[in-house]
Amino acid sequence: MTRSPRAAAAAASSSAALLSALLLLLLLHLAGAATDAERRILLDFKAAITSDPDGVLRSWTPTGDPCADFAWVTCGGPSSSGPVQRLRIHGAGLAGALSPSLARLPALESISLFGNRLGGGVPPAFRALAPTLRKLNLSRNALGGEIPPFLGAFPLLRLLDLSYNAFAGEIPAGLFDPCLRLRYVSLAHNDLTGPVPPGIANCSRLAGFDFSYNRLSGEFPDRVCAPPEMNYISVRSNELSGDIAAKVASCGSIDLFDVGSNNFTGAAPFALLSTVNITYFNVSSNAFDGQIPTITTCGGKFSYLDASANRLTGPVPDSVVNCRNLRVLDLGANALSGAVPPVIETLRSLSVLRLAGNADITGSIPAELGGIEMLVTLDLASLALTGEIPGSLSQCQFLLDLNLSANKLQGAIPSTLNNLTYLKMLDLHRNQLDGGIPVTLGQLTNLVLLDLSENQLAGPIPQELGNLSNLSHFNVSFNNLSGMIPSVPILQKFDFTAFMGNPFLCGPPLNNLCGAGHGHRKRLGVPIIIAIVAAALILIGICIVCALNIKAYTRKTRDEENREEEEEVLVSESTPIASPGSNAIIGKLVLFSKSLPSRYEDWETGTKALLDKDCLIGGGSIGTVYKATFENGLSIAVKKLETLGRVRGQDEFEHEMSQLGNLSHPNLVAFQGYYWSSSMQLLLSEYMANGSLYDHLHGNRPYAFSESSSRSGGGELLWERRFNIALGAARALAYLHHDCRPQILHLNIKSSNIMLDGKYEAKLADYGLGKLLPILGSIELSRIHTAIGYIAPELASPSLRYSDKSDVFSFGVVLLEIVTGRKPVDSPGVATAVVLRDYVREILEYGTASDCFDRSLRGFAEAELVQVLRLALVCTSNTPSSRPSMAEVVQFLESVRTSS
Repeated sequence: MTRSPRAAAAAASSSAALLSALLLLLLLHLAGAATDAERRILLDFKAAITSDPDGVLRSWTPTGDPCADFAWVTCGGPSSSGPVQRLRIHGAGLAGALSPSLARLPALESISLFGNRLGGGVPPAFRALAPTLRKLNLSRNALGGEIPPFLGAFPLLRLLDLSYNAFAGEIPAGLFDPCLRLRYVSLAHNDLTGPVPPGIANCSRLAGFDFSYNRLSGEFPDRVCAPPEMNYISVRSNELSGDIAAKVASCGSIDLFDVGSNNFTGAAPFALLSTVNITYFNVSSNAFDGQIPTITTCGGKFSYLDASANRLTGPVPDSVVNCRNLRVLDLGANALSGAVPPVIETLRSLSVLRLAGNADITGSIPAELGGIEMLVTLDLASLALTGEIPGSLSQCQFLLDLNLSANKLQGAIPSTLNNLTYLKMLDLHRNQLDGGIPVTLGQLTNLVLLDLSENQLAGPIPQELGNLSNLSHFNVSFNNLSGMIPSVPILQKFDFTAFMGNPFLCGPPLNNLCGAGHGHRKRLGVPIIIAIVAAALILIGICIVCALNIKAYTRKTRDEENREEEEEVLVSESTPIASPGSNAIIGKLVLFSKSLPSRYEDWETGTKALLDKDCLIGGGSIGTVYKATFENGLSIAVKKLETLGRVRGQDEFEHEMSQLGNLSHPNLVAFQGYYWSSSMQLLLSEYMANGSLYDHLHGNRPYAFSESSSRSGGGELLWERRFNIALGAARALAYLHHDCRPQILHLNIKSSNIMLDGKYEAKLADYGLGKLLPILGSIELSRIHTAIGYIAPELASPSLRYSDKSDVFSFGVVLLEIVTGRKPVDSPGVATAVVLRDYVREILEYGTASDCFDRSLRGFAEAELVQVLRLALVCTSNTPSSRPSMAEVVQFLESVRTSS
């Protein structure tokens, strides 16, 4: 019996469907088997971890699905349920060994484990990852041993970062053979020796390498820039030597070039300054010689030139002004000669000019330098300059550091220097200056250093210098000053060495009394001297008796007050408190604000009443925040600490808190007190009715606005208000960095820590809590989503390489938020993340600045947004030294508003 064509077709279709179903079941079975295997592999990785301080692997359970349940694991496939492709755990402080089990994951493309404490070496079993691995980032761990050469044979590997570890031995030649797709490799901050491998020339797609801060030696490879896209070369702080100018001449795509602190000789490779993409050029602290050539053209983005501490000769060429966007020009500590070129005045973006230590530079200080409005540092020390100090320097109103010492300058100190209101260091010592000390110097209240020693100054020391309350170094020795040293405390704290060498100067701290040996003065008779001594002895006796009586009375009063105060500030942590008559007081509450209730009865309900879960208003990296309201209607913010960081006991905690109580600035959230017990610690501060900047920028606004504020745009952050918030926060941070002694680093700058009061004035919170933060080398960046994107590259270092420039980086990210309205990190997809800083840089590279602006902004001047955007990008430079100080940030923001 034969089938009809239609029946045959139907049978064939049915067979095909059955076959497809069988294949689907087989694939599902295989997928399930692969998932089981991958689960076991990842659990083997977890088993090798000896310490997980923040519990980031708690979701890795024997019954969990690696693709759906395991945090930090990303799977591939159309539904993200395929094989494991990426493992990404950053800054979690994981300790233990790097498990070789990962090598058994058949589709693993990326391993990123930077900022942990993993030890041992790179497992040899990782060789099995060659067919799939694209990214290996093990930076900032405790890995050691030798770097395995087999990594160079991975055909798909694009990024290799082993920096900030303890790898030793030589860089294996096999690491760059054949390196088919390698784009970037960093081995910085290890203990590597030997040469830079010449095989770098084999990596046709290599774009950059960082071998800085090792002990590499030998000469530079001949064909280091054979890869056509090479744009990043850093071998800073090694022991490399030889001539490199010819070897790097072909680096036409270079962006950053840093060979500082080595032993290179010959001519410095100044030809790189003309390349199109160059932004950073550092050849400092080597043995380069010869003259600086004429710079006919200069890269349009070039901003940083440091050739200090070499053996350069000849003049500072006028042609340096062809580098129009220079921000830093440092040619100090060479053997340059000639004059300071007046045409430098045309470098309008210049903020740092250092020529110090070139003993053959002569002539006068060009008056034209006063036209560089953004100049922050002018260092012309130890030259051979003559003539007068030009009064035009007073126009550089943003100057922080003016050093003209060890020259042959003459004439008077300009009285107009009082215009330099931000000036912190004024060093004019070892010159030939005459005249008097200008009274107007007393208006430079930010001065930390004032050195006028070894000149020919005459006349008295002005009483007005007593206004310089921030002085930590003061010296007017070896002049011709006369009269009595002012008795003001700020000058009297310096010893006699600050005033010696002035024969006609008298009074403490010098031993020569005023009136002794100065002219023909009438001598006191013996009877008068006896009477004076007797009166003095009687007076001293009366003072001693009074002092003893006062001391006894004060001790009695203090004992009584202490007994009363204990009832006021020592409270029970339990609710209700101990029964009447009981002395079971276990907590200590200290109040710095007189506006808070101070009676024991106001706190007798116990500290738990301050932590009403219904009044929870936020949380951060060190604790949760509650709103507490007293019967009189006063509200405060109460932060319950969840970590004490490096603080180890009550004494250390109270010491840190007492320092916070002494800080005062209009743009700081007022710290009002603290509570300590063995099991709970609280910080009390003023309550900010309008929440945080983060709440307003990113839509989380649980605050009720008054009708009047709504009419005036209270609930909307227009540009005027955003700019003022940025300026206020910058002023607060500048106060912590530059006005506090010792300097206070914030280390947790983010928009959620910039609070807004009832008038939308910025108030910086969580300041001065550096010791309470988790140990920096193991910050759990992922714990708070808003912290990701703010952290400066150096802040997560196990070696704790943080500084005030780490705060500047974070503040730069806040500026980007203010301009763009975007979060520091956005996650538009399940396995994707967009870092705001990278997003803005990419937009500016391929589009226009206006493409970055927050679309909800109205009524703004585009020029202001562009300038703030540029400032933010400078603040978020990868290199800390390229970032401005917060004082410079404040000055720039103020100039933006002034010039618009």
